[in-house]
Amino acid sequence: MTDFTSNGLPRVKRESKAEFRVYFAIIFLATLPLATLTWALAMIKSGAIPEKGPVARAWSQARIITPAIFSA
Repeated sequence: MTDFTSNGLPRVKRESKAEFRVYFAIIFLATLPLATLTWALAMIKSGAIPEKGPVARAWSQARIITPAIFSA
């Protein structure tokens, strides 16, 4: 027999937030050099400072990649 919660959905084991944060930090640190390079190239190409800095770019990439790993 399946174990159901009060709302009728089966229970799903959830990963800990600590594990998610560790993966996020690793991915953030891995994407930071490439984000810095693309930011610098965009700055050289346009002649102006891009709106998003390298940290914001790396943060965005980590926010996209990390949940994709956990949903797989």
